[in-house]
This record gives sequence, C-alpha cells and structure tokens, in this order.
Amino acid sequence: MASWIENTAWWHIYPLGFLGAEKESLDKEGPSFSRLDKLEPWLKYMKELGCNGLLLAPIFASQTHGYDTIDHYSIDSRLGTDGDFERLIENAKTLGIKVVLDGVFNHVGRQFAPFEDVRTLKQDSKYANWFHIDWDKTNNEDSFSYRNFEGHHQLVTLNHDNPEVADYVIEVMTYWLGKGIDGWRLDAAYAVPAHFWHKTISKIKEEFPHCWFLGEVIHGDYAQIAKHTGFDSITQYELWKAIWSALNDRNFFELAHALARHNQFAEAFLPNTFIGNHDVTRIASQLKNFKHLDLAIAILGTVPGVPSIYAGDEQAYTGIKEHRSGGDDDIRTEFPENPSGFLEEGWTTHKKYQKMLAFRRENPWLARARVNSLLLQNTIFIYEVVADNEQAIVALNCSDTDATISDHAILSKLSHCKTPPALGNITSNWQIKANNTVVWLR
Repeated sequence: MASWIENTAWWHIYPLGFLGAEKESLDKEGPSFSRLDKLEPWLKYMKELGCNGLLLAPIFASQTHGYDTIDHYSIDSRLGTDGDFERLIENAKTLGIKVVLDGVFNHVGRQFAPFEDVRTLKQDSKYANWFHIDWDKTNNEDSFSYRNFEGHHQLVTLNHDNPEVADYVIEVMTYWLGKGIDGWRLDAAYAVPAHFWHKTISKIKEEFPHCWFLGEVIHGDYAQIAKHTGFDSITQYELWKAIWSALNDRNFFELAHALARHNQFAEAFLPNTFIGNHDVTRIASQLKNFKHLDLAIAILGTVPGVPSIYAGDEQAYTGIKEHRSGGDDDIRTEFPENPSGFLEEGWTTHKKYQKMLAFRRENPWLARARVNSLLLQNTIFIYEVVADNEQAIVALNCSDTDATISDHAILSKLSHCKTPPALGNITSNWQIKANNTVVWLR
C-alpha cells in the first residue's frame, strides 16, 4: 500500500452540487462550463484546514447525479473540460495535495455507448455480454430486461464475469492514473464480485504500485473483504454509525464495541474513518445535541485509520438525507464562490476541525494505533490510543454535568502525560466539563 496514505487527511467534495451544476446532462454538442477552475481557491482553503488529499465524487460524463456514468473518459461538460481537469491536478500537486477520483464501475447509465449499442442491435451487439440481460422479458422501453443496481432502472449493472469488462475498467483507471491522480474510490464496491476487484487492482498496481484504492462497503466483515479484493482501505460505516448513535443515545457501550471491531479491521488494513459523506445526513443534523459535535470530532481525530472530512461539515453545515427522488439535494448543496462567503458562525466549528487535524498531523502514528478502553460508562468513556512507544488518552463526557476522574489506574497513566492537554481543558481536580472532551499525550 502507498506509504503516503498514513499522513493523509481527505477533504471530500461532491463537485456537481458543490459547483452548482445543472441537475441533468447538457446537450452533447453544447458548450462546457469551466466550473472545475472554481475549485482553485478551495485548494488553499482545504490545506489551511489541515487536509492534504482531495477526494472527488464523480466528475465523468453522466446523465444526472454522476453515478449514472455514460463516458468514463470524458469530464462532465457541466464541470468542464480535460484542460480544466489538468489544471486542477497541476494546482493540487503544487500545493502537495493528493487527488482521488470516484469510479463507478458496478453500473452505468442507460446512455453508456456499449449499452446503447445493445439497445440498437440486441443479441447481435458485440457488447451483449457486457450486461446481465434476459432476452425473454421486456420492460416499457426495451424489448428485453436487464439487471440494475438496487432497483434503479436507470443504473445498468455490468457483467463482471466478462473479461472484456475487467479489461475496460483497468484501461479506464490506468488512463486517469496516467493523468496524475493518486487513487480511486470504488463506488458500490460491495456489489461487485471480489475476484473482479482482485484482478483489476492487482493488474493496475503492476504499473502504479503507489496508487490507493478505497472500497465503498456498508456492511460485512471488512477484514475479509479487504483480503479478497485487494482494497487498501474500506469505508468504516460501522464506526460512523456508532459515533453519532452512541452520542444521541448517551450510550458509550455502543462506541466501545465498534472500536473493538475497529481494532480488528485496522490490523488488516487502514480503514477510512468519517463522520459525514455525500450519502448521509450531515453530522450537525444527525446529532440531537449540537454540543456533541466536539466529541464526534475528537473521536474522528484520535482513532486509527485515514480520516475524511465531507466539505461543509467543518463549517457546521446542516442537511438531511431523504429516501426519495432528489433526497440528496440537502446534503449536496452549492458552495459560495470562495471561502469568504461562509457565514461567520461556521468558522467556530472550522477552528475545531483545524485543531483536530493539526493534532493528527503532528502525531502520524495515530493512523496505525490501537484503542484500549480504560473506563466505560453510559455517558463517560476514557480510552487510550497506543502505537509502539506513543500514547494518547481520550476522555469523553456526553452528559450535562461535569465528571471527575477518580480511578487511580487512570490517574497514574495521566501523571505521565504532558500538560496542558493536547486538546480540551481539565480542571485541577480532574473534572471533564459537561458535553466535552479532553485528549492527553504522553
């Protein structure tokens, strides 16, 4: 796996929404909009925040939301041109920023050229075996039926048992790696056979050994999935859910259980940790108590893995995911032209993220650390994070009253830590303030 990843923190954006693009694709013969150029001031912003990796949601030609790709070799004309993309990569590299693209290789949009060829030529199409087609069934638009992604008729599933499909995906990924990107987020990776990923990733790494592959996986045994696919990292949805759920229920036992599982995963691969992304309700809306945002940020900053920040979370953006047509709009809103357009109150949260990311940058060993529980109660959780000779102790209090640390074993450990704490404040009688967190370093 690429060694650079251990020192990387991602800023994750959904470009079509971020840049205010149209909801549907433009006329193929029409002009392109150089919206990607508008990301230039945001590169400096993300660096100042503390992120050195840009994780871009889909930017390829698509019919609507980006996940219905119709041309993997073309930048969506709503975002710009190849030249705009090349300038983005050049500007990012100048600032020392890694760039990862979102690859949708489980399914395609109905206007994907090989599928259109099938619609025209039926069984005579050379691409007929690129998809799972039942020629004996029909639907409202075609004289055949096909497998789609999770019931979405507009998303046509690829046949991953066809070697030609594997070759196509390899060609696409190597093409953009050759353009200067540093890796791929693999959308809906859980829906694709493991052997397909193993074949494609192994082949690509022969030419690009330092590229990074992040698989989107929701449920399951992450460690086994990483083993059989070759993913360098996997989206840690278990931990994401446990963080906000434990805080909302004031039940740190759920978080402790998830962190024990997280330890096992971190032994096998480097998980992608997050408290927000383009597919879920924003953390500021997810939490019942806004004061608990500080605790969520602290957890993200102190557990092993590769953290990603969903753009806007660091400004306390709100937004609720709804399971309906257009239900993602609230969490994929357009951003101002530059950071000066943010509301003043958002910068308070920004400083908290900035401080957390600085802490993590100063302690890169956290990426490979392990978490041990020291004190666990419903509303009080103290854990240590250790790696070799390094140690941090994290105290979380999600109750509405101050809590006093009185456990002698913990106090003994704290006596060897630096003062003042790296994050948060502590009183002389070892009180953790209500709805607050403290982090010490040895």
